[in-house]
Amino acid sequence: MNKIDELIAQYCPNGVEYKKLGEVCEIKTGQQVSKIEIQQNPGKFPVINSGREPLGFINQYNTENNPIGITTRGAGVGSITWCEGKYFRGNLNYSATIKNPKLLDVRFLYHILINSRTSIQKLATFNGIPALNKSKLEKLTIPIPPLPVQQEIVNILDKFTELEAKLEAELEARRKQYEYYRNQLLTPVEVDGKWLMNGKEVEWKTLGEVGRICMCKRVMKKETSPFGDIPFYKIGTFGKEPDAFISTELYEKYKEKYSFPKTGDVLISASGTIGRAVIYDGKPAYFQDSNIVWIDNDEKEVLNRFLFYLYGIIKWKTEGGTIARLYNDNLAKIKIPIPPLSEQERIVEILDKFEALVNDISEGLPAEIEARRKQYEYYRGKLLLFQPVTAGLTRSPQNNGE
Repeated sequence: MNKIDELIAQYCPNGVEYKKLGEVCEIKTGQQVSKIEIQQNPGKFPVINSGREPLGFINQYNTENNPIGITTRGAGVGSITWCEGKYFRGNLNYSATIKNPKLLDVRFLYHILINSRTSIQKLATFNGIPALNKSKLEKLTIPIPPLPVQQEIVNILDKFTELEAKLEAELEARRKQYEYYRNQLLTPVEVDGKWLMNGKEVEWKTLGEVGRICMCKRVMKKETSPFGDIPFYKIGTFGKEPDAFISTELYEKYKEKYSFPKTGDVLISASGTIGRAVIYDGKPAYFQDSNIVWIDNDEKEVLNRFLFYLYGIIKWKTEGGTIARLYNDNLAKIKIPIPPLSEQERIVEILDKFEALVNDISEGLPAEIEARRKQYEYYRGKLLLFQPVTAGLTRSPQNNGE
């Protein structure tokens, strides 16, 4: 018998009591704040609103030592945040304040709510912008074992989250190291009238001279659907998961008749997040015209992967108002340094190793973090499953975990 079993046998041999969240916590909404207000009043206090990461930092706070938040609206509805100390809680974030600390440990509640995110999302409405109503959230049932049981479970689960946090910090350090070496390797210097990259002379060319700027044939909205055979990547889903698809028939037709990337070509976002680069892997997919473009270059002169890394340090010249745009004319005029092919290959080999370490989910630190996250989720689900105190009552359907 492990320590958890011993504590359960000692403190709650007949099961664990379940209570509604509103019985044990006071749920409140934060204050409205805009990005303009944050920009006009910069400070040291993080703004926690509709996502897990701070919206920004402001010079005032409205919350102190009340770390648990629940996202109320948007794509991240039901996300659970933890922010210690002083911060500004936005109006798209509920606070969950424990009424009786002798009944419920705040870290235990945090793990419980994370484990219940799927159930919390089911309480939200999805007509238009997803929204979570306070009165519905208050009805979520959660287990309340005795404090000694809660604290032992927290001790176990926090070890997983602490390890993940350490790995995340190490990954961030490696990313900075990667960016430093990438910039060093790809930035030429002028010596005696010549431009050298790592001691090798470079030739300056515009991207328009390197190759023709291409884009896919325009796909109309009516030709897409939420489900289908071929993923259609728009600027908002580029490099992420698709939310639109086209038919195989249309894909084959447009791929044959119009411009289409070759395997290995580097696709570039020309709107929104300018210059995001993705190497086309050759799998069936289609890309939004004008917003996603590529250079049809000759790899006997410029390697695709060399271009991929070079795009990461280019200062893109954009135009536009609310939404920035990289027009083809501006893209074609950008000058890049091109070292001999052998030097390109050497640089790519070095940066590929860094890239795998910081971005490849199948190896390196991202793989280690993902493994620890899954381990945490597994043990969290096991440790937070309790037999209800009422005989014959099955486990609450509102706390089934993720």
